[in-house]
Amino acid sequence: QVQLVESGGGLVQSGGSLRLSCAASGSIFLIYGMGWYRHAPGKQCEFVASIASGGSTNYADSVKGRFTISRDNAKNTVYLQMNSLKPEDTAVYYCNADLTEKSRPWLSTHYWGKGTLVTVSS
Repeated sequence: QVQLVESGGGLVQSGGSLRLSCAASGSIFLIYGMGWYRHAPGKQCEFVASIASGGSTNYADSVKGRFTISRDNAKNTVYLQMNSLKPEDTAVYYCNADLTEKSRPWLSTHYWGKGTLVTVSS
């Protein structure tokens, strides 16, 4: 059973920083893309950032220059460094990954974590 577990959320003042982590565990064969989405109260879930297995990255315009996504392939972990946080960054942050399992190395499956809450106070 593959699991993605996020950590690092919390309460921070406007202008502060947080670093989110998401570790994938289980019978993993290969991880392709990894990324982050967020869901703020009363809003639709939105893309935040993604990183390919080779390291290329994409960001939502709203976080460019403030957030940095990275990954440690040896640890099956993706990170999101969030700087200059704003109250509008308040949301539950979910990580996701496209990966294959050892039992079915030919089949790529999309997995989601359960989320971690980030609250930015003004």
